[in-house]
Amino acid sequence: MKIYDYKGRKNISGNRIREARLKKRLSQADLAARLQIAGITMERDSVSRIEIGTRFVADYELMIISEILDVTVDWLLSEDCE
Repeated sequence: MKIYDYKGRKNISGNRIREARLKKRLSQADLAARLQIAGITMERDSVSRIEIGTRFVADYELMIISEILDVTVDWLLSEDCE
């Protein structure tokens, strides 16, 4: 499977995920643990790579991340200032 880049990143939600995670005062390890509880196999390293844009985010992962962080998927996918 070929994964394409968009503006040099593998996802557009990483910055927003980081912003929402910090607002909820969760560490990357905390977010990874909550994802695992929700049935998504993900380590802290994967959360880090999502946030810096070097890892693709599946739609089902994005849906669970939005639930954990109490934000909408639309907000995670919206363009931000960076």
